[in-house]
Amino acid sequence: MGVRIAVVIALSTFISYLHMLHALRTEALEQLQQYVSERSQREQAIFALAEDNQAFLKKELEERIRALQQEDVSARFDSLFARLPDGTIRNRPELEEPSRRVHVFIPRNVTLDAWFRTRLVAAHDVLSRYGPAFHVRFKTTYITLPEGVIAGFSPWTPNWSQELATDFSLADFEDFALNTPEKNPRRQTIWTGIYKDPVTQEWMAAGATPLDLDGRHAATIGHDVLLDELMARTINDHLPGAYNVLFRDNGQLIAHPTQRVENTDSAYNILSAAEQPDVAARRLGSKENATHLRSLFERVKSRESAQALLELPEYGEYVAVTRLKGPGWNLAMVLPERVVSEPALLAARYVLLLGILSLLVELFIMYRVLQQQITHPLLTLSQATDKVAAGDFKVALDTSRGDELGQLARAFQLMANEVQHREEALRQANEGLEQRVEERARELKDVHLQLVQTARRAGMAEIATNVLHNVGNVLNSVYTSSQLAKERMSGMKLEHVSRVAHMLQERQADLSTFLTQDERGRLLIPFLDKLGQNLLEEREELIALLNDVGRYTEHIGDIVKMQQNYARTPRLHEPVDLADLVEDALRINAAGLSRHQVKVQRHLTPLRPMMTDKHKALMILVNLVSNAKYALDTVAVSERLLLIRMEQTLADRIRIVIHDNGMGIAPEMLTRIFQYGFTTRDEGHGFGLHSSALAAQELGGTLSVHSDGPGRGATFTLELPYHPALQTA
Repeated sequence: MGVRIAVVIALSTFISYLHMLHALRTEALEQLQQYVSERSQREQAIFALAEDNQAFLKKELEERIRALQQEDVSARFDSLFARLPDGTIRNRPELEEPSRRVHVFIPRNVTLDAWFRTRLVAAHDVLSRYGPAFHVRFKTTYITLPEGVIAGFSPWTPNWSQELATDFSLADFEDFALNTPEKNPRRQTIWTGIYKDPVTQEWMAAGATPLDLDGRHAATIGHDVLLDELMARTINDHLPGAYNVLFRDNGQLIAHPTQRVENTDSAYNILSAAEQPDVAARRLGSKENATHLRSLFERVKSRESAQALLELPEYGEYVAVTRLKGPGWNLAMVLPERVVSEPALLAARYVLLLGILSLLVELFIMYRVLQQQITHPLLTLSQATDKVAAGDFKVALDTSRGDELGQLARAFQLMANEVQHREEALRQANEGLEQRVEERARELKDVHLQLVQTARRAGMAEIATNVLHNVGNVLNSVYTSSQLAKERMSGMKLEHVSRVAHMLQERQADLSTFLTQDERGRLLIPFLDKLGQNLLEEREELIALLNDVGRYTEHIGDIVKMQQNYARTPRLHEPVDLADLVEDALRINAAGLSRHQVKVQRHLTPLRPMMTDKHKALMILVNLVSNAKYALDTVAVSERLLLIRMEQTLADRIRIVIHDNGMGIAPEMLTRIFQYGFTTRDEGHGFGLHSSALAAQELGGTLSVHSDGPGRGATFTLELPYHPALQTA
């Protein structure tokens, strides 16, 4: 029997090992593929963003060049750039601080004709305008000209162009050569391999997009992407036991765990280094590493395009491969087979050990049972069990035996006594259960009262925050109107009245002669007439400003009343003309819009009055107009535009669209823009849009946002249910 059990244990161990090995391998390979796919999505985001930026800059540069072709830019060119004693042309250092300007380097012997000056000035204008928006994610935003000229925006290296050597040549860089019409006939974005910046000595890659005008190569727009973080993530961020390799199709190695890039000026090439074993050993640690990497590269190159999982049987490794969109680099994660087989082997050893221990215990128990006479004690125990099952706990067993059966008898006797005691304790517990339930109910009631008080305080805090935010928006307009009234009052020409009265008092004796014959006297009556008209106009303007203050103050009172009613009972709807409500929101923000020099365009479709909560709707519109005003601070004064459109989309829906061409919203912020406390302004508190979204929901509508990205403006859309006032009545 022991031999049969041992054979079963051995077979079970072997089958368990095969099963676990298969399961672990399948799980590890699926995890490997999923991890590589997710890594590629994350790593290629920066390259996709660079291509989108270059498409935008390409359009802007073309438009700027065509606009400047109608002008003579020689004066601007000479004011921006100067020829140095070494023959090169660079920035004039005295114009502005180096960290904010566009760096320009023009080699010697470049013909400075009108076409060249126009393109360079246009490149300078485009980089000055859009470079600050891109420098957070990219080391440099640059524009090169076919003549070997480069203009770049890089606040990280403010003196980049000044530190370039006199014999610096763009022809030595891969992106300059690859974007010629001969090398890039399709005129698409080209990504280079990795290289070291000649000034900062940092590893980076460049992506560049050519621009052709009227059939000739005019310029190339590009971004420099720092690779320190990408290389560090490739080396350090991997599955346990695995490692990552990143390389180009031409054999250029970008990242490898054993690669040493210190004190090197060029990247390691897997193909060319095969003929230089000393270089391979020095850069990768050993010749074996270089041979291994060469085998991995050739296996990846020979795979089918759709094949994502490979095997290297000679090294006992699995390889998951994907391509990064944009540069087309190959990201490979290598997982040694021992990482999968070792856990399976360890688990099989545990299974075998437990099986052997179980076999020994089983043989020992069988030996002890067969050694003793167990039939009678077991029969006695069986009878005692029947009595206990029938409810008779008074059993008598032979507890004098010192073996296992004696222990079992004593345990059974003890169990019977314990069950009897438990029965008695259960009866007593049932009697006190009602009292404990009553005490627990009182405790729960106290906890409930505490929770109600806590919820009440939280609600009071939220109402107070809402009131302070909305009142603060209106108080800005109240303050502005009062300041304007103060300025108007200070500017009133009341001292002229005193001067006229003093003049008339001096000539009181011959007043008629003074008014008819004196030169100043004849001008006095027309002057008084104009002075009176001027004072009347000033009075009308002061009355208008004070009326605005009164209306804003009334709105503050309505806000407070609305929050008080909101804390007690739902607010009743009233007939509202949405067009008038939009105009009220613009008037409340009129001072700020005028101060920021924002142009407002209205496209308001005439609609019948509708039933809604007037002050909640006005609160939403005031917040949206105020936010749009601040979003336009980054735009040139002449281009600040706020567009408000109101239309009826369906029979029962009204849409109000507020669009600005300001700073825009990043895609990753669109999902968080309405969260409580989230804000992008230093002085903001993150409550306006949150409360506006909640108010829109309470009105039965929605508040949504759309933006094409930073620097491309934002559009907020408020949709409300349309219930005409007469229909509801």
